[in-house]
Amino acid sequence: MTNFQKLSETEMEVMQIIWASGHPMTSSELLDIFARDKGKEWKGQTMATFLARLVEKGVLISTKQQGRTNIYEPCMSPEEYRSQEAKSLLKTLYEGSVKNFLATLYDGQELTKDEIAELRCWFAEKAGVKNE
Repeated sequence: MTNFQKLSETEMEVMQIIWASGHPMTSSELLDIFARDKGKEWKGQTMATFLARLVEKGVLISTKQQGRTNIYEPCMSPEEYRSQEAKSLLKTLYEGSVKNFLATLYDGQELTKDEIAELRCWFAEKAGVKNE
């Protein structure tokens, strides 16, 4: 995905249901789940719009089944999406600098000694440095 597009809150909600299902889904299945589990009675066109946006953003693919029923399946895992979103955020807000990002998080925040030690271990592991 070269031009990453962040998902809206509702688009993410749709994707979370699709990811959690573990199988391709139809618009009708999604409408039923939203009505039953989330109390959202959407019209078919509303769901179709969300699904079309998700296909356009490259997180879903649509395939035709029999007749006019579309089946939707994810093009990426939730982990891949989170990675893309994190990279986009880093690039957009922090000029690609992990240091600038961490400095923003750290400013005004109290990290415990354990959290600092955990971060040191994590950075050392990423850098290939043995921890003593």
